[in-house]
Amino acid sequence: MKETNPIKECNHKILAIQDVMDLLNGKWKVSIIACLCNEKMRYSQLLRTIEGISGKMLSRDLKELEINELITRKVLETKPITVEYEITEYGATLKDLTSVISDWGLNHRSRIINR
Repeated sequence: MKETNPIKECNHKILAIQDVMDLLNGKWKVSIIACLCNEKMRYSQLLRTIEGISGKMLSRDLKELEINELITRKVLETKPITVEYEITEYGATLKDLTSVISDWGLNHRSRIINR
């Protein structure tokens, strides 16, 4: 029978959590992913939907999410040119995570308001 080392297992989990936090760091990336899990969106739609995000931050975060293969960027041949962002199959694996975070946030907000 294989013995487990609780400290080693904890360190392994912490390392994995740190990897996720590094990938999703910042204030806006999880919100961007949550939006794109529901539908593909244009840059301007994302800017309007995510209250408080600046254009500069949105551009930077979209680029980082694209580099990490969580979203795709598609340039449409329209006049003027339109750019659409869409969650990738790999990025869609984060949908459950964004739902859990959202549910927890709603419960927490309700708990704090109603104390």
